[in-house]
Amino acid sequence: MRSSRAWQRPTLGAVAARAGVSTATVSNALNGTGRLSETTRQRVLAAARELGYAPASTARALARGGTGVLGLTMTAYGDLPVPYTEIPYYAQLALGAISAAHERGYLLMVMPSSLSPWMWLNTPMDGVIHVDPRADDPVRSLLRERGVPMVCDGRPPQPHWGDVWVDIDYDTGLRLLLDHLTEAGARRIALSQPLHDNEYPHLIGRAYASWCAEHDLPTLVEEYASLPDYFTAEREAVSRLLNRDPRPDAVIGIYSDSGHNILAAAGYHGLRVPQDLLVACISEDADYAATTPPVTTLSLRPDRVSDEAVDLLIALINARTCVDRHRLVQPVLAPRRSTRGPVRRGNGTL
Repeated sequence: MRSSRAWQRPTLGAVAARAGVSTATVSNALNGTGRLSETTRQRVLAAARELGYAPASTARALARGGTGVLGLTMTAYGDLPVPYTEIPYYAQLALGAISAAHERGYLLMVMPSSLSPWMWLNTPMDGVIHVDPRADDPVRSLLRERGVPMVCDGRPPQPHWGDVWVDIDYDTGLRLLLDHLTEAGARRIALSQPLHDNEYPHLIGRAYASWCAEHDLPTLVEEYASLPDYFTAEREAVSRLLNRDPRPDAVIGIYSDSGHNILAAAGYHGLRVPQDLLVACISEDADYAATTPPVTTLSLRPDRVSDEAVDLLIALINARTCVDRHRLVQPVLAPRRSTRGPVRRGNGTL
């Protein structure tokens, strides 16, 4: 016999009871309003997930003249057809942003990089997360012209008053990695650095140079073009580093595939990793746990970046006050076999 009890949609009160807070607090947490601690906000979101509660975002958005839709741009390489969802950082960022938006009662639309200016100006949305703003960035200019609330994932190279962004604490993260390499015995740590007009490689380069100066160690940098084929370009750049005399005893790459490129260049030069050369890269690629040898990575935590960006964007949309408009996410180091010394010097000594 079928149960006579019909399914009932979870209420705001049920979420409040589960989280142990008031209904007003639940409303603030879901709408990105009010002055709540991050612990309370996360507890409310967890309770809403457990109960299957979904706020009526469309009705609420229409009531305030909005759409209930957020946008996320990926235009780091202009309108080139780059498969962003195949790059671990961008894939995790997009999935995290979608999840964070849904938890707060919004839809999130990942926007193609090839949109026309008319589409950028007219696609209905309440706000935008603009990923990797560039120095010459027509999309950012169009969004500013439109006046739509915008949070940048990454500090804009050409800052404007009132910019709102979430970024990674590259200085702390790179120091963590460099200290790890010196503890493994490295004294000539090289950096393979792409040429690009977003701030990422420049912030990494400055953090690297600052650390080297503080530790009285040489700066060994080789630049390469990030387009059209950064795989070949980076391998050639690493080869140039390894041809130096004395050669580096460690190489850091800052793109997702850099670890593979450095390993390939080391193999070409007949160097063993980690006996002759330590290798590390900044990447979210889980495959590095299974390479030969497994490669040490520094994670930029795109899951955390996306959550902070969505929270900050909804705060802007709702004119929330007393919020930090410049947020830094802490990277996480995953040490693996590729950076376990000792490193052999060029003369064969340890």
